[in-house]
Amino acid sequence: MSFSQTVKDELGRVPLGKPCCMLSELTALYRTSGSVSFRGMGRMQVQYRVENAALARRIFRLLRARMNITPRLHYVQHARLGGQRTCVLTIGDEDSQRLLQELHVTEVGEDGAVRFRRSSIRHQMTRQCCRKAYLRAAFLGGGTMTTPDKEYHFEISTTQNVMVKELSRLLDKCGLPVNTYTRKGATVVYLKSAQHISDALALMGASNSVFALEDVRIRKQARGAANRAINCDGHNLERTVAAAEEQVQAIRRYVIARGLRSLPPALQEIAQKRLDNVDMSLVELGQLFEPPLSKSAVNHRMRRLMEIIRQLEEEADFHDADETEDELLMDEIEILEE
Repeated sequence: MSFSQTVKDELGRVPLGKPCCMLSELTALYRTSGSVSFRGMGRMQVQYRVENAALARRIFRLLRARMNITPRLHYVQHARLGGQRTCVLTIGDEDSQRLLQELHVTEVGEDGAVRFRRSSIRHQMTRQCCRKAYLRAAFLGGGTMTTPDKEYHFEISTTQNVMVKELSRLLDKCGLPVNTYTRKGATVVYLKSAQHISDALALMGASNSVFALEDVRIRKQARGAANRAINCDGHNLERTVAAAEEQVQAIRRYVIARGLRSLPPALQEIAQKRLDNVDMSLVELGQLFEPPLSKSAVNHRMRRLMEIIRQLEEEADFHDADETEDELLMDEIEILEE
């Protein structure tokens, strides 16, 4: 079972709640899964089409509990979709008109005619409980969620602009950023941040799914920290080896030029130990002394040694430059004398 389906199964078991919350759920489910058809002579028929039997049962319970409506339930088999079945709940004419008026989809004019509203009036959305119910039903009817092990993605798809506005306003009131894009003629409202998705799940009442998501986040963070530590250790080891090689080469050049005995005893000892232990770090070198030296003490001696070697090499370059200038001067004198 996918993570998205697990979330929906948990949301489907959430208690129905107060009458205002049930009406909010019915509104969101109508926006995502409902439709209305006209039968002639002013008659109309509302249908809810869902692929999940558990969601069909929840719609059935909502209609019975909130509107005292008992819809007819039947299944439609889709031969082109591998035999997949769709649950269809059909509501009669009078009940359909009453339901649409309660959902603020239609209104009765002064002449007694039923008209569809151009905009939705959602006074219940000012209540926190109703916002939770609306978001929960919107996800049940048109939402999906990627498995957190792969990526963080939470979305609700709808073809109704009214619902896009309602969801945008709802998410904004809950402090969740609204992102949208169009896909195959439908508008998708989505969240990408793990924290925002976790907040949305908690808002809908999917507490077990929140714990599952947080568990995945912790494991991902632990793996990321471990990988960064391994990479850091690898880079540190490379730098340590490169620095040790440079030190060894410098010490060898000094030994050839002056010999170790020209150094102070403390520096003789650190130079010899570095020559004998090329692959050791400063901490490991310090353990070879009696008594052992700290990393700071070893580093101090090594810096003094490298400074002496650097000064010697600079003086050697200076003398070599002087000798070169003297040779050039002698050549010029010989040319003038000729």
